[in-house]
Amino acid sequence: MPAATLPPATWLGPVTLRIADEQLIRLFYHGVLRYDLRVRSDGCLAALPPGSTVPHFLFEWSPTAPPRPANAPGLYHTAIVLPHRAELARVLAQLVERRWPLAGASDHGVSEALYLADPEGNGLELYVDRPRERWPRASRDALAMVTEPLDVRDLLRELERHPGLWTRMPAEARVGHVHLQVSSLHLAERFYVELLGFEVTQRSYPGALFVSVGGYHHHLGFNVWHSRRADPAPPGSRGLARFALVVPERPAWEAALERLERAGRPVERGLRGEFGDGARTRDYDEIEVELWTPA
Repeated sequence: MPAATLPPATWLGPVTLRIADEQLIRLFYHGVLRYDLRVRSDGCLAALPPGSTVPHFLFEWSPTAPPRPANAPGLYHTAIVLPHRAELARVLAQLVERRWPLAGASDHGVSEALYLADPEGNGLELYVDRPRERWPRASRDALAMVTEPLDVRDLLRELERHPGLWTRMPAEARVGHVHLQVSSLHLAERFYVELLGFEVTQRSYPGALFVSVGGYHHHLGFNVWHSRRADPAPPGSRGLARFALVVPERPAWEAALERLERAGRPVERGLRGEFGDGARTRDYDEIEVELWTPA
């Protein structure tokens, strides 16, 4: 348990990806996943659910950026949580119709999930949560998430009960969690739990660690399955540039920044943006994190 925890209402803001082929990214995120795409004043391309003002993704175009080494720390996947099980069935039917390859389909006990990658290999999870009272637990304070095959036939029966096509990313969808591959689970826990203020929800999954705020199953996941003791990715590599956290209470935001500074982590203050006042820091794998709080 960290000395101080983030407020339960802390949430994940946009995930920023550095990309080389903007046309392919547009075709996938708009043409397949049905996001609205808008160019922002800072030059980034934003992917938003129609009807929402909060981007899920920001894209920085860098055509000469080198690919991230496969074993380097960075993004494992960005997970978008959908509001209803019928939406998960609809997006599955959409992916099949578009012949977009799936990397997996899993039942985690707490959720049902589809896995895929965008045209540049950035991992994606699309999922729907089960009610909290049904989440499997190892103890009162620890979850027992699993990875079992998803019952795809049962999922597709939702289309019989709730007919409809996948025409847009639902406005209620949000970034549910970000999963990183890291060089060390110990260092990940040191940074994200002891310094930032997340709480561990499960450490029994082999080679992985899951943390959250407010009792959620996980807002962040970490694994060392392919990246144990690996060096940071070369600066400017394609893939994850940074991800954002929005801390709704300024004193908690200030306290987190002070903990980071005392521990010797870099903190760049003075950002201004749509979420208020911001700062940037880097974890022990040089993965950049933005921390925002309302102005």
